[in-house]
Amino acid sequence: MTKTQRADTGTTEATEARPAPQAGGPKPRGMGPLGWLRWGWRQLTSMRTALILLFLVALGSVPGSILPQRGQAPERVAEYLEQHRTLGPWLDRLSLFDVFAAPWFAAIYILLFVSLAGCVIPRSRQHWRAMRGQPPAAPRNLARLPQSASFETDREAGEVLAAARRLLRGRRFRVADGTASVAAEKGYLGEIGNLVFHLALLVLLFAVAAGSLFGYRGNIVLTEGGAFANSLTYYDQFTPGRQFSPDQLAPFSMRLADFRAEYVTEGERRGQPLDFSAKVYYREGADSPEKPYDLRVNHPLEVGGAKIYILGHGYAPEFTVRDGQGNVAYRGAMPFLPIEQRNFTSEGVIKAPDARPEQLAFQAVFWPTAVADTRNAQVVSAFPAPLNPTVSLMTFKGDLGLDSGIPQSVYRIEGIGKTLQPVRDGSKLLRQGETFQIPGGAGSITFEGTKEWISLAVNHDPGRVPALAAAVAAIAGIVASFMVRRRRVWVRATPGEGGRTVVEVGGLTLGNPTAEFDDLVTALRRDVPPTGPGDAPAGADDKTEE
Repeated sequence: MTKTQRADTGTTEATEARPAPQAGGPKPRGMGPLGWLRWGWRQLTSMRTALILLFLVALGSVPGSILPQRGQAPERVAEYLEQHRTLGPWLDRLSLFDVFAAPWFAAIYILLFVSLAGCVIPRSRQHWRAMRGQPPAAPRNLARLPQSASFETDREAGEVLAAARRLLRGRRFRVADGTASVAAEKGYLGEIGNLVFHLALLVLLFAVAAGSLFGYRGNIVLTEGGAFANSLTYYDQFTPGRQFSPDQLAPFSMRLADFRAEYVTEGERRGQPLDFSAKVYYREGADSPEKPYDLRVNHPLEVGGAKIYILGHGYAPEFTVRDGQGNVAYRGAMPFLPIEQRNFTSEGVIKAPDARPEQLAFQAVFWPTAVADTRNAQVVSAFPAPLNPTVSLMTFKGDLGLDSGIPQSVYRIEGIGKTLQPVRDGSKLLRQGETFQIPGGAGSITFEGTKEWISLAVNHDPGRVPALAAAVAAIAGIVASFMVRRRRVWVRATPGEGGRTVVEVGGLTLGNPTAEFDDLVTALRRDVPPTGPGDAPAGADDKTEE
């Protein structure tokens, strides 16, 4: 025994001394591998972790919207790397040019999916059991609830409880009988909405993942009068999903008959676009009949499980190139790329590898509505529509290098100053219908006319419809969770003095109290009137507390 003195009273108490742990005895056991796994699972499936992972997904998506991505614009990625020789390689090592296919983004995505599943599915089971169970019994002291009321009546306790049951069932409460009391509950739709919202997020994540795995995206440039079949060779850019094979492409085809663009012709908004419309004809299969369709912005064509959108448009001047022997070395419309979007000044190249004795190439600038800028002594485009189409040419001859096997861009001339040399006095300004005779007898080029081209995005996403349904369900669920609140009401009737019955009503609302409780108390008072002031003896209780 040892003695300890209490500082507050100054008295001395005897306590039994605890034996010291013996050396070599059993040591406290740690959590162990299974315990650590359970702890990690609880942390992963907590709502806090799910919110953190959702924030990380949003944060990780930011570089995908700021930096060029290889899946959409590989040429822009190469240009960025060329311009940023120090920063670019580091960003590439972090997969920031292919964010949505990066391992770290996939890891966050999968963890978010597992976290939501582990959080929502157990809650759904618990909520299902709660819906099938009985409302909880009345607390001992109803007056301590956030909403409470009490009064006395001359009606019997059984009559009061029967009236309370009728009233609560009429208000769509689930009712259960207790000891001299009635318990009622409703508002499960709010929790159901919360669960539907989170389950819809799971479906949305799954649908987006399915679209990335089993879908594809592709870009096509189509000139008026041109056509394409849904084959890999026709795509200018094609990005398949991880589990998609080009052999699965639907056998549809499409041709562009005409493209029209409307612009504002007067006022401060002159030159701004009003509407774009492409008249196309498509077949769903090789033996299917040809169908017309008016392809417009926000009105995609749906065919073969894919959606075809208009991304942009431009001009494709038509040229005929003849070589030094008088033979046609090139004839066709070449898409030019806009260098300014307001009036569609565009640039492009024309290559004639079949020209003899030397191959020919031309760098060109196209103005849809050419006017002279006297201040700067140059030609500019004054309007985006082709009112006065004019092209400026610079001529080169030599070897284009196409026989080397190295692929070349159709928008760039390779080998200038090496295998290709500029032609002296080979620059010329041509209007539609004019011909330029190349000096030295190298041939000629004729500006035949102007067509328009459109760029199309072909998107096959099998998760599109499930994702849309999940998004609608998520919105409906979140609205229900905010609009509907869980409410519980208890009514107790016990005998009082003088043969009267004491009626106690208590209410509990998840969130802020509503006026529904006061309406219930008022209706119950009307069904079982309280003892009137003239009939009630002194001390009768008739009060309402909140």
